[in-house]
Amino acid sequence: MPPENNIKIVSLLPSATEIVCALGLEKNLVGITHECDFPASVAGKEILTASRISHETMSSAEIDHAVRTQLDGHGSIYDLNAQLLEQIKPDLIITQELCEVCAVSYKIVEKAAKMFVADAKVVSLEPNTIEDIFENIKTIAELTGTKNEAQTLVKSLQNRLDKIREQTEKIEKRPRVFMLEWLEPPFAPGHWTPEQVEIAGGASLLGTAGEKSVTTTYEEIIASKPEVLVLIPCGYYKEDILRQLPTTMFPDDFKTIPAFEAGEIWALDATAYFSRPAARVVDGVEILAKIFHPQIFGAPSDAEAVRVPKDLFRFETGNAAQKAL
Repeated sequence: MPPENNIKIVSLLPSATEIVCALGLEKNLVGITHECDFPASVAGKEILTASRISHETMSSAEIDHAVRTQLDGHGSIYDLNAQLLEQIKPDLIITQELCEVCAVSYKIVEKAAKMFVADAKVVSLEPNTIEDIFENIKTIAELTGTKNEAQTLVKSLQNRLDKIREQTEKIEKRPRVFMLEWLEPPFAPGHWTPEQVEIAGGASLLGTAGEKSVTTTYEEIIASKPEVLVLIPCGYYKEDILRQLPTTMFPDDFKTIPAFEAGEIWALDATAYFSRPAARVVDGVEILAKIFHPQIFGAPSDAEAVRVPKDLFRFETGNAAQKAL
């Protein structure tokens, strides 16, 4: 590869784009995905991917069906512009193998790189925990000559987490929290999300830290009796969640969970703070701490979290659906 200050980087992950920019390498970023929207200044860079599904026009159930159909047929829900990749001629391509729903599959990227940019180095990021995310930052830094920047960034992020831990470790009463990672079918949290909950002073339900997110049922969610329910469907912003809720049918017993009765159901920007393994997962922890323990951390702002009105939920009673009262 060329000297680090001249390296040309293609990021095929929104999280990698965030990391690259956080390390001061935005000027080296020559290609991104259609989903890369942070920092806002990356707008205008060459876009190398396109999606075959749409959060804007499809329901969560329709998206789930489309994803499963494509992947079960060994296809992909993303397209990669290999010709543009060849024109850009990057030195470093950052991708992932963790999730075929999150980005262009590693096999497609590897094949395109071999065919069109054989000299490029392809790096796959596979984080499962917050510590893995910090290691990914260091990995990119190693490849780009930004070790000092990475050390400063990771230290700052770790200090922010430690500051929250110092407060939450003393808490005896931790609210029972369910992080809903998809609406239809419902998904229980995995990877770093249960860690985020625990650091913020909550008790994470149904999901396992460091493991994959898994499908669950609303019956299991109801039985777990969450006192706080946080809606973070993968890839959604708050506005997407609020738009999707009226088209999602919940069991009538959902109204009996403590979180619904107490009005402790929240919508957060999953894309910004939970779905993408980058620096902003720490922001996610800070926001959760405000939701769980406002008496210690202060209440979240409207920009950080929205308390979901009960009348946005729709319920099934037999074959009929009615709005929540």
